[in-house]
Amino acid sequence: MSIGQFAYANNSNRFLAAPALQDHAFAVAGVPFDGAVTNRPGARFGPQEIRRASLMLCDGLHPVFHVTPLGVLGDAQDMRLPNASPLADVRAEIERQASALMAAHHCVFIGGDHSVTLPLLRAAKARHGELALVHFDAHCDTWEDHFGEPSGHGTWTYEAIQEGLVSAAHTVQIGLRSSGARAAREYVKDQGGLIYTARELRGKDGSGLYSLIEDIKARIGERPCYLTLDIDCLDPAFAPGTGTPEPGGMSSSQVLTFLEELAPLHWIGMDCVEVAPAYDHAELTSTAAATFIWTYLCAQVAKLAL
Repeated sequence: MSIGQFAYANNSNRFLAAPALQDHAFAVAGVPFDGAVTNRPGARFGPQEIRRASLMLCDGLHPVFHVTPLGVLGDAQDMRLPNASPLADVRAEIERQASALMAAHHCVFIGGDHSVTLPLLRAAKARHGELALVHFDAHCDTWEDHFGEPSGHGTWTYEAIQEGLVSAAHTVQIGLRSSGARAAREYVKDQGGLIYTARELRGKDGSGLYSLIEDIKARIGERPCYLTLDIDCLDPAFAPGTGTPEPGGMSSSQVLTFLEELAPLHWIGMDCVEVAPAYDHAELTSTAAATFIWTYLCAQVAKLAL
């Protein structure tokens, strides 16, 4: 093995083979928790598989933004979490560690199930004030309880709005299609936000999405905005490796179009959640997740050059 190969192997557990986090502008951190899932577990193993899939992206420039995050990106590795503790205790520890990272870096968090987004939003709101939110998902995540549990990966959006972490009027949900009571499925819209269901997006790509994207940009404006991307927004054909797959979802190209065209928003952080590698095929899901994170990072790095 050459010296270069040895260095590459040593960095294979870091996103894009980036170095360990120091004084970098951007940070990636894993949140390996799936104690709130309601179907198939395994998302706690998502961070490392997404990192592994990202290695194919590490030696080139993004085809749209013409930059790489390498040089300004460090990997903070995975949070150390008390996985056997009550959800509230786990979330408190996620918020504590996320707050420290956000104080010094623009952060991307890799889950983990979607319950981890609530403490990430708590940390972000403490730093940036009330947030706008762009939420890709098959599920609305606005149930007031989840199968009898007071809080979980299906309640966090409702809780975030109730807590005032995000502005309901500046919350946008994209890709929704699961079954559920109307009060939950339409909650964000009833509170003044936007919902674009997967059905509304069928057959739209490229220019067909631009009018929706312009509406989102006009709605959010210059407000600090957080991105949360549940990989099950994708159709299972594009992302089989997830705990609650829902047929009839978005394509990878649709999600990329949104990420590329929404780049001008005032993004302050991102998470990508619900990648469960045990159910994946040919690394389709982890590769999609890595590409979405890479695209987000490149869009933010490109702004530094303006």
